[in-house]
Amino acid sequence: MPRIAYVNGAYVPHADAAIHIEDRGYQFADGVYEVCEIRHGFIVDLTRHLDRLGRSLSELRIDWPMSRAALTHVIREVVRRNRVRNGLFYMQVTRGAARRDHVFPAKGTVPTIVVTAKRTDTAVIAKKGAEGIAAITVPENRWDRVDIKSVGLLPNVLARQKAKEEGAHEAIFVDPDGTVKEGAATNVWIVDRDGVLRTRPADHGILRGITRTTLMDVAGPLGIKIEERAFSIDEMLAAREVFITAATSICFPVVSIDGKPIGNGHPGSIAQNIREAFFDVAEKTLI
Repeated sequence: MPRIAYVNGAYVPHADAAIHIEDRGYQFADGVYEVCEIRHGFIVDLTRHLDRLGRSLSELRIDWPMSRAALTHVIREVVRRNRVRNGLFYMQVTRGAARRDHVFPAKGTVPTIVVTAKRTDTAVIAKKGAEGIAAITVPENRWDRVDIKSVGLLPNVLARQKAKEEGAHEAIFVDPDGTVKEGAATNVWIVDRDGVLRTRPADHGILRGITRTTLMDVAGPLGIKIEERAFSIDEMLAAREVFITAATSICFPVVSIDGKPIGNGHPGSIAQNIREAFFDVAEKTLI
């Protein structure tokens, strides 16, 4: 069955979907996006994803392309039309199409909205969750407002490509002082020697991941203590466990970083317990 995309008010064949060549997302990366998991016919944590979309739009002074209720309907319709029960949907909003100029276009320029959905290979995701993944570290070279989920992701692209070329799944950004930031497309967690789960505070230095937020709700009932506190690359390498979180993967244990094993080189129990309990706690919206 051919895929369907939603573009500026119309449901169109994915292969024919298009935006104007002077769309500001294309020319300036002047836009924001969200990615949300679909699991067993439910959209996971939709409310929090829409909340974050609203914050990103507000920070960049871009108008909502439609009401929140209407956007929710479009998302569900795109997922239904693509018959996705396990996968993800992607939505992107830009400042719209206008004559190329660095300043904002004229008031009344209509934002561009695109929504797509696709299936993912659940077996591949489960395998990585069970076996763990390798990561590398890279110097932080992004702009200061990574708390905004903008489409300006070139440093992330280059970091992920470097990871791939070195046989790893993720690249972890590290500040000049040796402080760990986050992954190119994930948040990073460690379990320290005292068994405390630690992650960097979600200030302007990292993105406040939706999976990261829900994980905090998951950890409490499991009796896991969480500290939002920065940690160094040396602390990360010495940790009992390291794992990354994102909507597309939930929780992947990291078993090696820069070729050095983490713990005993195998996934740890805390990452496994969190992964198993996650969907019992996360919000689930029926398609």
